[in-house]
Amino acid sequence: MNNYKKKWFYLVLLSFIWGSSFILIKKGLVGFSSIQLGGLRIVFASLFLFLFGLRSLKTLSFRDWKWVTIAGFLSSFFPPFFFAIAQTEIDSGVASILNSIAPLGTTLVGIWLFGLAITKRQILGVVIGLLGTMALIIVGMEFSPEQNYGYSIFIILSAIGYAFNINIIKKHLAHLSPLAVTTASFGVVVLPAIAMVGYAGIFTVDFQQPEVQKALGYTLVLALLGTAMANIFFNRLIHISSPVFAASVTYTIPLVAIFWGVLDGEKINFYQIIGGLIILFGVWLVNKKKKV
Repeated sequence: MNNYKKKWFYLVLLSFIWGSSFILIKKGLVGFSSIQLGGLRIVFASLFLFLFGLRSLKTLSFRDWKWVTIAGFLSSFFPPFFFAIAQTEIDSGVASILNSIAPLGTTLVGIWLFGLAITKRQILGVVIGLLGTMALIIVGMEFSPEQNYGYSIFIILSAIGYAFNINIIKKHLAHLSPLAVTTASFGVVVLPAIAMVGYAGIFTVDFQQPEVQKALGYTLVLALLGTAMANIFFNRLIHISSPVFAASVTYTIPLVAIFWGVLDGEKINFYQIIGGLIILFGVWLVNKKKKV
């Protein structure tokens, strides 16, 4: 399989995995607080990665660790907490839609700080995708006025962190394997995560309660598949594609997240479906090969 086919394979795979992560966060919050859930997600993912990736850390230089630390906190530490906090007030489908600003952020950060070259067609695709996202948000606000959209700031901050992370990996860490980058990123944030979990009172949680046990199961799946494995796949996608293409996965994630949300009783209407189709068109335009 050539890189062109591989990058689309990873895009679809990550869309399903991360699209499913939002409903897992929702289920995890039934038994844990947002800080407990975010911290446990990081700790479990880190332990899993250490089993397979410790040897890969030997490939990092001192300079690499500087960039890994920055990228690790921006993408592996703050977002797990921020998404959990946001979903205490916002539906899982809406949270996934708000995350779709990541491609625009990636483009702007790439141009501003990393000298990213981008075509007018790609800019148009990003704008169209963003317009589709805005349409979904506006319709969602009218359709579900009981949700506190002030909490969307946590999703936006996470998306900005992802934008910096993508550009840092592409510019400064492309010589490292995806496993090494992912393991190192979680290696620098696991101790602060443990401290946060302890501060949030994890040791006072009654793990004999059925809802807590179910939440723990959802959190394990979220950590191992939606965090550890997904980050390896994503870093691989960054290596074989452009930053804008890698970030465009956040445009297709809502389609999966909304599907799970509807199954769980969340509401969606025809106009939100149209917004989703606009998003898909933007992704296609961003990544359409130029005719020779």
